[in-house]
Amino acid sequence: MKNIGYIFLSVILLALIPVSFAGCIGCGGDEEEAVSEPVGVIADSVPAGKPNKIIYWNRKREFNDMNDTHLAAAQQIGIRPLSTRAGITGASRKLHLICGNMGFWAPEPYIVDRLTHSSPYLVKEAADLLYEIGVNFQDSLRNKHLPEYRIVVTSVLRTDADVKSLSRRNINASKRSVHCYGTTFDISYKRFVKVDKDSADARDVDLIAVLGEVLRDLKKAGRCYVKYEVKQACFHITARKRG
Repeated sequence: MKNIGYIFLSVILLALIPVSFAGCIGCGGDEEEAVSEPVGVIADSVPAGKPNKIIYWNRKREFNDMNDTHLAAAQQIGIRPLSTRAGITGASRKLHLICGNMGFWAPEPYIVDRLTHSSPYLVKEAADLLYEIGVNFQDSLRNKHLPEYRIVVTSVLRTDADVKSLSRRNINASKRSVHCYGTTFDISYKRFVKVDKDSADARDVDLIAVLGEVLRDLKKAGRCYVKYEVKQACFHITARKRG
């Protein structure tokens, strides 16, 4: 009887061993909750689990920093306004060429539109801000399980001559244009460039909302001022002095 008891007990123990190992394999592995990436970091892949929610902002109410506010920030860190584009290389502060021209592949997370009344140059604070907006936008798209897109920059540095030329076509072009300081750029909220043309299309309303989330976070962090421009269909953005 003792032998039968030992055999019975051994069978039970052998049956329990795989269950214990299976339980250990599952601990802290694939079932871990996805953690949001910090600002400015691109996730290596689409996070597991449910996508992050998209928040649909009232953009006119959220992004209403007026021209005087932008201008004060621009005068703190910007260049002295230039008469013509010939003065770009000799500006009072170094200006950085922003790449990503429309129609050409580039590693930047943004595309620069074909510019007619501005030049693709910014002071370092603004160039860094633009890059961070593009990176955070793509990162947020991944976290929401949306296809990857690039933002489109539609206006950058303007000289006095550019402003004068633009005012002939656009009566709203201000002589006190913040674009003259190399601190300010416009990002379209109607145009986005898909990275993988074979991927599914995202809804415009979702892309605008995600971009709005990114800008709101950076604005709250004191990195920029933002104005939602209805007629120009863009976010008008000025970099701020970092504390």
